[in-house]
Amino acid sequence: MGLLAIGTPLDWEGTKRHAQQVREWGIEQLLAIWRRAKGKERDALLWGDEIEYLVVAFDDARRRVTLSLRQADILAALAKDEDLCRRGGCVPGLQPIAPRSNTLPTFHPEFGRFMLEATPGQPWGIGLQHLLDVEGNMRWRRVLAKDHMAAHEFPLTLTTFPRLGAPGVFTTPDFAPSGPMLRSQFVPDEVANPHIRFPTLAANIRARRGRKVAINVPVFRDRHTPWPFHDPTVRYDLDRWPEDGDVRRGAVRENCIYMDAMVFGMGSCCLQITFQAKNLPEGRRLYDQLSPLGPIMLALTAATPIYKGFLADTDVRWNQISASVDDRTPEELGEQPLTHDRWRIPKSRYASNSTYIAPDARLRPEYLDPDLVVDPDLKQRLMAGGMDALLATHFAHLFIRDPLVVFREDLAALDLAQTDHFENLQSTNWQHIRFKPPPAHDRDTGWRVEFRPMEIQLTDFENAAFAIFLVLVTRAILSFDLNFYLPITQVATNMETAHVRDAVRTQRFFFRQQPLPTRTPKHSPGSAHPEPGPPSSGPASASPSRPPSPPLGAVEDESALMTIDEIINGQPADGRSTAAPPFPGLLPLVETYLSTLNVDVETGCALARYLDLVRRRASGELCTAATWIRRFVGGHRLYRGDSVVSEEVCYDLVKAVEEISRGDADADGKGCGGRDGDGDGRGCGNGNGNGNGFGVGVGAEGFLAPGMLSSSARVPRHDSHHNGTAAAAAAAAAAAAAATGDGGG
Repeated sequence: MGLLAIGTPLDWEGTKRHAQQVREWGIEQLLAIWRRAKGKERDALLWGDEIEYLVVAFDDARRRVTLSLRQADILAALAKDEDLCRRGGCVPGLQPIAPRSNTLPTFHPEFGRFMLEATPGQPWGIGLQHLLDVEGNMRWRRVLAKDHMAAHEFPLTLTTFPRLGAPGVFTTPDFAPSGPMLRSQFVPDEVANPHIRFPTLAANIRARRGRKVAINVPVFRDRHTPWPFHDPTVRYDLDRWPEDGDVRRGAVRENCIYMDAMVFGMGSCCLQITFQAKNLPEGRRLYDQLSPLGPIMLALTAATPIYKGFLADTDVRWNQISASVDDRTPEELGEQPLTHDRWRIPKSRYASNSTYIAPDARLRPEYLDPDLVVDPDLKQRLMAGGMDALLATHFAHLFIRDPLVVFREDLAALDLAQTDHFENLQSTNWQHIRFKPPPAHDRDTGWRVEFRPMEIQLTDFENAAFAIFLVLVTRAILSFDLNFYLPITQVATNMETAHVRDAVRTQRFFFRQQPLPTRTPKHSPGSAHPEPGPPSSGPASASPSRPPSPPLGAVEDESALMTIDEIINGQPADGRSTAAPPFPGLLPLVETYLSTLNVDVETGCALARYLDLVRRRASGELCTAATWIRRFVGGHRLYRGDSVVSEEVCYDLVKAVEEISRGDADADGKGCGGRDGDGDGRGCGNGNGNGNGFGVGVGAEGFLAPGMLSSSARVPRHDSHHNGTAAAAAAAAAAAAAATGDGGG
């Protein structure tokens, strides 16, 4: 989260009166960015990660764990630390940050007063050594945060707090619910950041939709769960606020856990990665090609099986956050005929992507969203300002929304040197991939793509592993000109599939069968530009020359339903029911890319330990955090098989997570709920089959044991078990790269 503006916020009626002005001024600011930066070039990819923490407080005497509401105190302590100040500072919201060669991590506030956000102090580069520094930097951030907390407080990379909103005490200090800001019958206003932006955001979402947000998560049906399930924590007799009547008007669904406030979604933690492209075309290309990967990475990192003290029948957070900020009116939802609103809107403003934006000859019209809603007047204004139709469509879609927080001071005059009105709409469209223009006053920052779906993982090792894997996937995409295009409707379907319990092991996802290009010798420099639409002038319009594509087949034949294992590790060459070549797998493609870099053995082994976690998670050999949490709860001596996660079970669970995050358990694999693990002991190869016997401990339940998550643990390089598919993919990808001369940026 960036710096928080200060001003006089308008209530919803005032915001609504100025909504069109904010939209139009935002478009003008976007066009100013476009004119200034459309030809901006960068030498190489830069990227950064964002880690979010829950701050918990343990009361060991009472065996109770709660959320600590001391975000402001912790940030202030970091900002006042004299040693950190001498080294340049680390809290941009509270102090000036001086650039240093060894830049400190930076810490930021988040929506929940129990949350912290931490980022590296400067972007990571493309060098492989930068990748190897990520885990250590993440550990450093956690240590810095912990050093400025009370002895009983800990920063945990846990997606949601298991008993947020449950009966009993779940915050320190404790407050009563049903305050004027959130008007929730489950949580107090004090759980949210008190900065004026946040109460205004929550109040204006509620006012715009005409009722509180309604989050209904299917409950997990265990052997003693009452069925049908009616959330026993809901009070139907409250009448303090007009919105208290929502529950009497059908807001609560049968067999669901019901929640009624923004904090139940925006109080969730995640792992986000932002990539800076070398120029505008590369950024648009990355945006499109990463979009189909979003649901796959969401399922692969699943870590959210508990809400409000109940086991849920879903494993990830996405739809819950979507519902927590859904400001659509009954007319926009299709519940009532359109009378006052402009159009029906199929998705919440927190949703999967609805657009592709790259001027790519491989982008077929059939891939586009048939239900896409755009503002035609704003699209026309963007095109009149020089933007191509495809990108203008993207922004005209984002700008169908109303602004949610408007400061009176910002309405005095339009300042084209600022981006406040543009960011007002851009930053409150929370799609799973976000395309980010350069900021107004930063010449060093280029066009960026933010990858948002991944769930936060329990350990720094895991978070580093998924970050590194995704970075290497982007390198393979650009080096081999990979094509992952799917119809937008299939991407949306995959996002829903990712919510299924243990989707990694039980579900299949739509994925493109043939990502590798069919190549002929590359065109001469004078060959025609193959992309649709008129190319922009200047160097930013350059893109790889492509030969004419072979005749197109049916769109439905381009993709197939695949398991996560097949998507990540590749399909076996034999026993297939289709004539199409087997899908090579994202990891073999990444390893092929690495093989083109002449990586030394030591670096290769270091990277292999991260990639092997991804490989084994995808194959099902290692379970997701969501599955581990379920098993911990299910095996607890006080769990009654009724889907309820009691205070005692919650304490033991969060204590185990804290121990895992510190790596305190001994190296034989004990610590994950008291279960033993065994060493695996396979070799760490150098690409030539030479094993060095570096072992890794794996808990009996398939989750990496706590003692094995330290930097010293090495994981073996994988020998392909897919009958030569990876080798074939390597040869094809290398040949494609050689034929075109495409590079990885």
